[in-house]
Amino acid sequence: MDSALVAERLTQWMKTKVEEAGGRGVVFGLSGGVDSAVVAALARRAFDENILGIIMPCKSSVQDMLDAQLVSQALSIPYIMLELDDAYGLLVGQYEAFLKLEDEEEAKRVKANIKPRLRMLTLYYFAQAKKYLVLGTTNRCELETGYFTKYGDAGVDLMPIAGLVKWQVRELARYLQVPESIIEKVPTAGLYEDQTDEGEMGISYHELDHYLLTGEASPQVLARIREMNRVSAHKRALPPIGEF
Repeated sequence: MDSALVAERLTQWMKTKVEEAGGRGVVFGLSGGVDSAVVAALARRAFDENILGIIMPCKSSVQDMLDAQLVSQALSIPYIMLELDDAYGLLVGQYEAFLKLEDEEEAKRVKANIKPRLRMLTLYYFAQAKKYLVLGTTNRCELETGYFTKYGDAGVDLMPIAGLVKWQVRELARYLQVPESIIEKVPTAGLYEDQTDEGEMGISYHELDHYLLTGEASPQVLARIREMNRVSAHKRALPPIGEF
């Protein structure tokens, strides 16, 4: 992959899309991961000062917050930090007063998805106030398998890196001078303790990258990818319109 060419094309693409929408700049979440770091670096190139990164801790890892700050410092990204713990706790308390799930694992997953949806609300508050567009950080692997939250981290205006598999994101990150510790960090959505992308998906990024670029995979991996793609099809489409 020619990282310099990809960076230039994505930078110009973002400029064009924001201009077409009548926007002044862009806002995005800084999670401390490589995907959000690459999006932040591309935004910095495209819009200079008309950008805003938002770090949004929400019952989440302190290390992720520190990594997000590291990215902002290394790439000169202006940012604000908004803690969403209280909002999350208030909502969960009210929800569970009406319906509390008995299955602990299911309850953990249901409550975890509130976090990216709160972050989506936060990003759009600032986007509308500043006449900015919201940038998403979903990569091609996540998009293909549905490894994102509907109306959460997928609730965005533009997805700059959704055409890149994970290793391509990492290569682009090195070109954009993202700190190596961020590039090599174990990928996680950070929704609950000890969560990892690969552990939750049940396949490795290496296997997924290889399949998406070549169409080749073992029968087990192929079956897993196809099943994830099938059950998440609704996430990649507009809601069906009733027929009469």
